[in-house]
Amino acid sequence: LLVLVYEVHVYTGSKLGAETDSNVYVSLIGTRGDTGKRKLHRSKNNNVKFQRGQMDIFCIKAVSLGDLEKVLISHDGTGPGNGWFLDKIIIKHGEGKEAQEVAFPCSRWLDEYQDDGRTQRELTAESKYFMTLYSTYSVPSAQQWRVQVKTDGDSPEPQECKRTLVIYGSKGRSDHLLLSPQNPGYVCFRPRATDEFIVETGDVGDVYKIRVSCDDMPGFEGWHLKSFHIEELHTKQELNFDCSCWLSCCREDRELVKEFPAVGEDGKTLPVYKYVVSVHIGDRWGSETFANVWITLYGKRGDTGLRKLHTSLAKGRKFQRNKVDSFLVEAVSLGHLQKVVIQHDGEGYGAGMYLKMVTVRESQDSDKEWVFPCCNWIDTHLGLCDTACEILTIGKRLISSPKLPKINMQLSGLWIMDITGSDLNNEGDPVHLSLIFYGDLNHKELPLQITGKAVQIKDEMTDIGSVYKVQVTGPHSKLKQPWHLDLLHMKHTGTNEEMYLAFDCWFNPNEDKCVELPALYADQEPLPVVEYSIHLHTGDLKKADTIGEAYICIQGERSDSGKRWLNSRNSLITFARGQVDMFKIKAVYLGKLNQVLVGFKSPKKDEWFLEKIVIKEVIYPFSTYTFVHNNWINKRSKKDFVEVIIPLKETSEISPLTKEFDMNSQGRWQMWVDCVHVPEDVPDIQVIIFGEKGKSSAQKVQNLNNNPFLLSIGDIGDITKVSFLLSCPCLGRGIKLQKLRLKDLDTKEDLGFCTEAQYLFGEDGSETVTELAAIRPDKTPLEEVLYSINVHTGTLPASGTDAEVFITVFGEKGDSCRRRLKHSNLKRGQVSKSELRAIDLGLLSQVLVEHSNVGYGAGWYLDKVIIHESGKTDGQYVFVCQQWLDSGVGDKQMERMLR
Repeated sequence: LLVLVYEVHVYTGSKLGAETDSNVYVSLIGTRGDTGKRKLHRSKNNNVKFQRGQMDIFCIKAVSLGDLEKVLISHDGTGPGNGWFLDKIIIKHGEGKEAQEVAFPCSRWLDEYQDDGRTQRELTAESKYFMTLYSTYSVPSAQQWRVQVKTDGDSPEPQECKRTLVIYGSKGRSDHLLLSPQNPGYVCFRPRATDEFIVETGDVGDVYKIRVSCDDMPGFEGWHLKSFHIEELHTKQELNFDCSCWLSCCREDRELVKEFPAVGEDGKTLPVYKYVVSVHIGDRWGSETFANVWITLYGKRGDTGLRKLHTSLAKGRKFQRNKVDSFLVEAVSLGHLQKVVIQHDGEGYGAGMYLKMVTVRESQDSDKEWVFPCCNWIDTHLGLCDTACEILTIGKRLISSPKLPKINMQLSGLWIMDITGSDLNNEGDPVHLSLIFYGDLNHKELPLQITGKAVQIKDEMTDIGSVYKVQVTGPHSKLKQPWHLDLLHMKHTGTNEEMYLAFDCWFNPNEDKCVELPALYADQEPLPVVEYSIHLHTGDLKKADTIGEAYICIQGERSDSGKRWLNSRNSLITFARGQVDMFKIKAVYLGKLNQVLVGFKSPKKDEWFLEKIVIKEVIYPFSTYTFVHNNWINKRSKKDFVEVIIPLKETSEISPLTKEFDMNSQGRWQMWVDCVHVPEDVPDIQVIIFGEKGKSSAQKVQNLNNNPFLLSIGDIGDITKVSFLLSCPCLGRGIKLQKLRLKDLDTKEDLGFCTEAQYLFGEDGSETVTELAAIRPDKTPLEEVLYSINVHTGTLPASGTDAEVFITVFGEKGDSCRRRLKHSNLKRGQVSKSELRAIDLGLLSQVLVEHSNVGYGAGWYLDKVIIHESGKTDGQYVFVCQQWLDSGVGDKQMERMLR
């Protein structure tokens, strides 16, 4: 399905107090599904959003929803002015003749204390387009339900917490129904109480499940729910749900959302699964996130609603680089899974994550899992430039490889392939397609004739090696009706390898289609499916334009895209002089592109001057490939189609930061420091922030227990490292650092630091300085360097010293901060050797040497300091002094800056 950008125009009313500071969420609902709950993060046209009388624009990317029917709009009630008067929402999508605009009027409060007290509204489309399209259909009739809720006797006294109900049926689902008292001042959900509510829904059809949820409020002890009884007041349909469970963050399975299946006429219920949702974070710098993450699973039988991923089955901090975290999501069976929407609340550059993929299995005992590849940044300023991502499944695979000895697949069995799709009319002709299997040695094409809902073929597929992608092309005969390809199930009789490829696409009359998916092997990362944006530049020359038929085949280092037609069957395409025509195709990742093949045929034998082709990968890091032809495609060829091969001319990549900051930094940052094993009498710790243009002043670390505190660092450029300084000589033991984070209050830039196996001031507490390099998305941070320092004491009488000696090393990337030398030999004519660990200082420029002037014979004659960077065989830095550091000799200075 096509991915569209929906432009959401939100109009706040002009009533007094209409504005809001709350977080606002929206879900767009169409004939093909919905977007899931999306946070409206940043207005495209205003710095401060949702102000009185203001219109704000937001963009939401989603797979085409078909015709828009409804919008669910809500807010979370946070902020000092949390009520909101919404005038209307207008949604625009498409361009040119395909442009559509749908209006959703509201003119109501979303406020706990005004109107009906609801903070969520379901808005219905009211546009000419919508009314014209649906005038022949009946409007779903409304339903009224009596809802009786029993609370168990050991439930705590009720606290302020919103409780909502969603009813799912064969025709759709209700919106989130707030269970609030009919009479002001009445308290619901007391222990052993039965509370009754009247709610309205559209016609949801036969009810098969309900979902009950509580808001995650601070101090909420939980709710022990005993049962639900719902009755439709017109049809008298009654349903009972025996719940007997806690909705709590601290009891049982610590969930605030529960689903309950309805009992069918046959006395059976749908199964309830504890889906195992695994989030695979990529192996890129800055790919981790500290944000809260939510997910919604969608299947042929509804969705799970928005679920917070809070307790990972894996040890350690969640959502870290190259880590897989698994979570349990309990829900009534969704059937065949189709997509997931994953989102987080991290705002600002670097606050998001690089998501490799999501996998989902029905239970911890399942041997198969659904695969949802992403391979992109989910970040406000990177990759998708969004904090939510909708991912379609590419199929299902085995969780682990079959436990068999290695077998030569060419000699040990065959592939059995079951293809399922929509049914064909008895009178309809068969559908003729081709299956092309690409292996690491060769590829093979198999003809496919579809006569019903399912067909099976078998083939050894020898000599092609291990299959890595499957392509379906066609139809190769005239279709009388569209046909939908659902699933390709492949199983090898020798190795027991098994995979399900979810093509989920339509083959339409008068259309030549080519679709492909990667093979899904256990324990192997699937290749991503990439959208390629193709820009054909026709030259600005006389008679350069033409009309005809054309196709393109993109060749990469991995494979090719197959022949992709640019025109529909039995129709022609026009390439106008000086014009750029854009097409999009999806293909399994081709690797670095190296050439394109263009086929062209003109019924009038016209020539076409093709200047160049520019192809952009719509996947991070968004490479752009340019293929220059600058020549005519010859009409005099005797062949039916003229084919030209155009080699690659140049490649470029955009910078990691794909969206600029909306405002400049004022140098105000928040810092979080989270430590364990902190001494009760920990001395003062200071911090210095280093940047590309300078460094901040030393400022006190306010706490080590993950509570944010403010730092004023000034204009120091991009932050490169952080240095912690201890005020006392040493600690008894090091302080284990679990988390370090910085966030700019103005630009919202978010910086992380590698804290794995990291101690402040060394594991034994003997250090006085600890440095950590800042990690930016997809940028290699500065490395830690071990510097060997040789201090040469002079040979003059009384040259040695018993005082404590300190050194600060300066380089092009900052300084090491003041370090105490761990020396054992600063005697006359001797060399004291020590080591200093610091974040890479670049080329060294100068050294500051000083001493404490304490002790008998504190004066010191320093000859020179020699510094060598460990691991490098070439060169060393020599800093000559040949002066006294003595309060009673010469210029009486006790510190020297050596260059």
